[in-house]
Amino acid sequence: MRWRLGDHELEFGRRPLVMGILNLTPDSFYAGSRTPDPGDAAARALAMAEAGADILDLGAESTRPGAEPLDPDVEAARLMPALAAVRAACPLPITVDTTRAATARRALDAGADGINDISAGTADPDLLPLAAGAGCGLVLMHMLGSPRTMQRDPHYEDVVVEVTAYLAARARAAEQAGVAASRICVDPGLGFGKLPEHNLALMAGLARIGGGRPVLLGASRKSFIGHVTGAGPEDRLAGSLAAAAAAFSAGCAVVRVHDVAQTVQLLEVLAAIRDQEGDREGR
Repeated sequence: MRWRLGDHELEFGRRPLVMGILNLTPDSFYAGSRTPDPGDAAARALAMAEAGADILDLGAESTRPGAEPLDPDVEAARLMPALAAVRAACPLPITVDTTRAATARRALDAGADGINDISAGTADPDLLPLAAGAGCGLVLMHMLGSPRTMQRDPHYEDVVVEVTAYLAARARAAEQAGVAASRICVDPGLGFGKLPEHNLALMAGLARIGGGRPVLLGASRKSFIGHVTGAGPEDRLAGSLAAAAAAFSAGCAVVRVHDVAQTVQLLEVLAAIRDQEGDREGR
């Protein structure tokens, strides 16, 4: 399987691809991820590339629970200078974390390769046609409500079944809008309208969620890890690595993480062990 992002074609092989998070915000839930200065963002991008990242994801609007919508002009003012600096410094594919077609269009024109849309194309009717016309990569995520409302008593009869069905429907909608299937990843949206038990159920059901489509998992330092361990965001690296190991076992295509070097090391060791198992079976 391959994921096509603009002119890039990334192969899903021995291990999940690693997407490094660059938050261009002053208020993201994990303070260690905040890089509002364009120069700092470029330096962190280079460090992530050297640590083994495969993709970079730039976001200028916090989507933490309870976050209010950001003015589009503020989003663009945060995003565009940092995108220009990162693009000039680093050759890795870049996705932009936005729900707005106008923001995405400007970012694609400035060198971004994909759109990471937490609304799966539902917040802006122009986004899916834009992605189709641009030939960019596209991440479609499940969310219940909006960041401002999503944690107000979320309820599911069967969270794995419902999220799987939603992602399949949104992927079909993207394809009907003209987006090639090879350009789509789906994301179960851990923490976006889910209680801790919903997040854990989705982690347990990861192998089923994609329905044959590549799955991106964003579990890094999220609150369900704190629910299990009692740790705050600054102390959730070990739990995040456990989630990345689960993503490896389930065959996820991409893991979106804050801690690139540690995650790459974990995945490379797991892949080496699996390679050795395959060699022994082939003897």
